[in-house]
Amino acid sequence: VSTQSTGTQTAYKKETHTHIHPYTKREREKQTMSAKVRASHILIKHQTSRSLYTRNTSKQTKSDPDGGKAIRSRTKQQAIEALTNIRNEIINAGDSNKQFEKFQDLAELHSDCGSYQSGGDLGWFGRGEMMKPFEDTTYALKVGEMSGIVETDSGVHIIFRTDMTD
Repeated sequence: VSTQSTGTQTAYKKETHTHIHPYTKREREKQTMSAKVRASHILIKHQTSRSLYTRNTSKQTKSDPDGGKAIRSRTKQQAIEALTNIRNEIINAGDSNKQFEKFQDLAELHSDCGSYQSGGDLGWFGRGEMMKPFEDTTYALKVGEMSGIVETDSGVHIIFRTDMTD
């Protein structure tokens, strides 16, 4: 129902909708948009990543002094293999809590994202704030679950879902 004011009188105009009442649809969209997730990730960049520089300053000063030489020579397949090995090491750590501890340790050592400083923690985010493949994967995970390899323009990731809001 929409209203149209004509001076002192208000006229009501009936609107028809085929599937979902507009209030219900708006509420559903609002709930979807307001649900936020928290996740950590490990990013491995490769030669076709959108940025060829690591944000991991410990990697720049130790194994990659120019901040990009290793990334420029790393193929996508090599990045996937490296991340697969990291993922397997995490899986072999034990239960979900031990896996998350190992995940954080390995993020600090290997991730090319600036979040390495916080064990890969990206904080809270909602729909539309991350690249679509990353977002879709994160929302599909249950709290305490780790993803497989996820490819984005930034490189290849593994994601560990840590929390969510209602």
